Amino acid sequence: MTTAGAPMTAAQRRNARTAAASGFFGTTLEYYDFLIFGTAAALFFGKVFFPDPSVGTLLALSTFAVAYVARPFGAIVWGHLGDRIGRKRVLLAILLTMGVATFLVGCIPGYETIGPAAPIILVALRVVQGLSAGGEQAGSALLALEHAPDHKRAFYTSWTQSGSQFGNFLASVVFLPLVAFLPADAMLAWGWRIPFWASALVILLTFVLRRKLAETETYEELKREGLATKVPLAEVLRVHWRAVLRIIVASFCLAPAALVYLFGLSYGVTVQGLDRSAMLTLIAGASLSLAITQPLFAILSDRLGRKPVFVVGAVGCAALIPVWVSGLHSGNWVLLYASGFGIMAVFLSMVCGALLATFLELFPAHVRFTGAAVSFMLGIVLTGFLPTIAQSFVHTDPDNWAPVAWFFAGLMVLAAIAVLTGPENYRVPTAQLGAPRGATRPAVEEPGPDILAPPVGDR
Repeated sequence: MTTAGAPMTAAQRRNARTAAASGFFGTTLEYYDFLIFGTAAALFFGKVFFPDPSVGTLLALSTFAVAYVARPFGAIVWGHLGDRIGRKRVLLAILLTMGVATFLVGCIPGYETIGPAAPIILVALRVVQGLSAGGEQAGSALLALEHAPDHKRAFYTSWTQSGSQFGNFLASVVFLPLVAFLPADAMLAWGWRIPFWASALVILLTFVLRRKLAETETYEELKREGLATKVPLAEVLRVHWRAVLRIIVASFCLAPAALVYLFGLSYGVTVQGLDRSAMLTLIAGASLSLAITQPLFAILSDRLGRKPVFVVGAVGCAALIPVWVSGLHSGNWVLLYASGFGIMAVFLSMVCGALLATFLELFPAHVRFTGAAVSFMLGIVLTGFLPTIAQSFVHTDPDNWAPVAWFFAGLMVLAAIAVLTGPENYRVPTAQLGAPRGATRPAVEEPGPDILAPPVGDR
């Protein structure tokens, strides 16, 4: 954080870029770890960790869902620690906790070797993954925001959100070469473990980046002035409950990802008989394009404001979702790819480019970690139920696709309203975020020519 109008030093610029890079790789790891577990659960865990193959896959998939229940509790714990003892140390702890849990999943002996202990250990490690995920995304973005120049907060925090999409991309393709080149018995015996062990590379890189970071000046100032809150969650729920509700509703903006990645794959391949490889290619391409374009729309958000970028993106998604679901039902690949990339690479990218800055800017520094993490995780948990709700519409009638389309479009409109009716904070200096209405808020310096600077490396 710098005083409004004061140029950043070389060290501050390095910290801002390193924070953005560590956020990118940290959430890449989070979503990679999270989703390779789901792939392995669907394809291998039923036979490896459970004694009855007829119900093993169902039980294995239920272990995937356990992490969603754990996420809000992780947000409470990590948010409390981040607001009490500092951002940097907590994010290092989150990274190591998640990384070790993921690596150990790849080391668990199967049911034939250690019996019932195998699924018990699997569930325990999945809970640890969920607890860690509860603090990673909001915490990484918070670190980037508090290190960023006032007029580039969306740009620097957007790299955290891009990391989540890059993690989706990696998770969607990492098993493909293994399945292609290894025989089925080798994949079942040890091949599925390789993606879990490979996560150690990202852990090491992210750990090195975070170790280089200084604690944010925002938190150091809180410590100096003795402004830390003993129970941040209590203050968040008592004073900032409107912001919590606003973020929960606004988090429905992530509905298109659930629609395309989860419902689309299940309904398109299983019900409509669409080609699995073509659908996976769409998902991988959409994830990668979303990761690339988000920082560009974040720049636009830093120049024009959070509301116009977020709202236009949400409304654009709402308009294209019925087109995409119609293409999914009819098997029209041109419609599927054109509208799918329009939703993901353009309109959802606009939403996600402004997303984390919008949420973090609603809270003052002394409860920012707790407020953003808990609110966002509650929203994500609710969003996690959307594919199941969508599936219920077509469960007995595969042609009943229209309610799915309008349901998801309606959620995007609700998210747009939640942000549109909230405060616009893009010109508020970081030091003044969360101040009571009517407090003096000096103007932030105009964006400089380095707005397009990459997040890593010194200029």
